[in-house]
Amino acid sequence: MNTRTDDHYPTRLDHAIPPIPRIEPGVWGSADQGPLDDEALQSYANGGYLIRPRTVGPDWLPPLSMELNRLGAELDHDDPRVIREPGGGIRSVFEPHLLSDLIAEVVGLETVLPVARQLLGSDVYIHQARINMMPGFTGSGFYWHSDFETWHAEDGMPAIRAVSCSIALTDNYPFNGSLMVMPGSHQTFYPCVGATPDDNYTSSLVSQRIGTPDQDTLVKACDERGIDQFTGPAGTALWFDANLLHGSGSNITPYPRSNVFLVFNSVDNGLVEPFAAKSRRPSFLAARDIVPAGLQ
Repeated sequence: MNTRTDDHYPTRLDHAIPPIPRIEPGVWGSADQGPLDDEALQSYANGGYLIRPRTVGPDWLPPLSMELNRLGAELDHDDPRVIREPGGGIRSVFEPHLLSDLIAEVVGLETVLPVARQLLGSDVYIHQARINMMPGFTGSGFYWHSDFETWHAEDGMPAIRAVSCSIALTDNYPFNGSLMVMPGSHQTFYPCVGATPDDNYTSSLVSQRIGTPDQDTLVKACDERGIDQFTGPAGTALWFDANLLHGSGSNITPYPRSNVFLVFNSVDNGLVEPFAAKSRRPSFLAARDIVPAGLQ
């Protein structure tokens, strides 16, 4: 049984405390362990993110788009893996790699899995996966947050040794809700104030309020780090550190934005009990069975 380890990143507190310097390396592997060269690894270590064009080729895009539409149409309205926008449209579908053989193939692509292994310096498994759909005119954004803060507080992820891969299935423009990041913010953990409500995920997946830095903290982080934006053609992947501050605005343009979102965790960083929540989140949000990717 996984038991609680030392908590190096306290959060969801009843009072504010100063930011905490990260104790883990930004990159765990080396240039001889995967497709990324020294320059790319150093860029990721410094900025906390990396953009990789043509992660999926043009021939993948039509069938993947069809899969997104199929999953959205076939899954039951009450399926908890389907997260809907306040207006009723689909926002996210979780566990798509278990629902679609095609999306499962994406996990094992040479442009995907070896990158995750190299960045984390170990075998990896899927901690969480989802497809995000941000339709034109009505797609709502994601407030500034660090994913690791939630995964640590509510899932029991002990260390910052996870990476997200967001593969764009539509063109990402500066104006259709594309992701914004604060480069270098992954080097600092920002503790948050406010206890975790019971079953917080039922609302936080639509609009996150608990586990987000306060505005003064965000102003200071932005003044220090600035903001970069992920734009590029469909098929491009954004890799970013679990602790990187990121967010997106709403999409009021006619141009939809959708992506396949894969979270890889090191097999040496298995989940323990939540650090700041009374109970575990469902397995579709936080897998606890460690099955190395590529061996399923």
